[in-house]
Amino acid sequence: MKVKVQKIDGKAAGDVELNKDVFGVEPRADILHRVVTWQLENRRATARPTRERSDIARTGKKFGPQKGSGGARHGDRGAPIFIGGGKAHGARKRDFDQSLNKKIRSLGLKMALSSKAKDGLVVVDSLTLKDAKTKVLKGHFDKAGWNGKVLVIDGESVDEGFKKAAGNLPGVNVMPAMGANVYDILNHDTLVLTKDAVEKLEARFNG
Repeated sequence: MKVKVQKIDGKAAGDVELNKDVFGVEPRADILHRVVTWQLENRRATARPTRERSDIARTGKKFGPQKGSGGARHGDRGAPIFIGGGKAHGARKRDFDQSLNKKIRSLGLKMALSSKAKDGLVVVDSLTLKDAKTKVLKGHFDKAGWNGKVLVIDGESVDEGFKKAAGNLPGVNVMPAMGANVYDILNHDTLVLTKDAVEKLEARFNG
């Protein structure tokens, strides 16, 4: 499938042929849902446990007489009512890591790219700016009609000038091709790929 290539300022820069095995896959909601759920669950940190009575290293020896003190009949300093004692019904450790087949993850990324190829994909020649300033870059974005949330993916690494200029633009995120993922692609209105990013992404699946 052939797509027009433009420069960052909106001028035409030829065409590029996109691999239909990567950008022409019919999206499936169930696959995309599985991959996004897996991705978000794995972002969650492990829920830390609290120490309960059995985890406290305090004496279990009875520290006072059974009768005559006028107080309660205690036998363990690790009891929850004492300072330094174990937590009663404390939080348990929970690990949210999930496993997902590599083929499903790969298919999910292809489907995310394909969904943007239908509507919301822009291919640019490169991200090099003559004047790497936020105001100038915003003017290019407004001229191109890239409103809302924009995800820009470059090749091996993101152009430093573009990265700094885009840093103060709300809703604009940049990343190298290695960081491309289903959640971020679907979570943005417009996906901007450089020609280098297209090559890297296609090589990622063909390699």
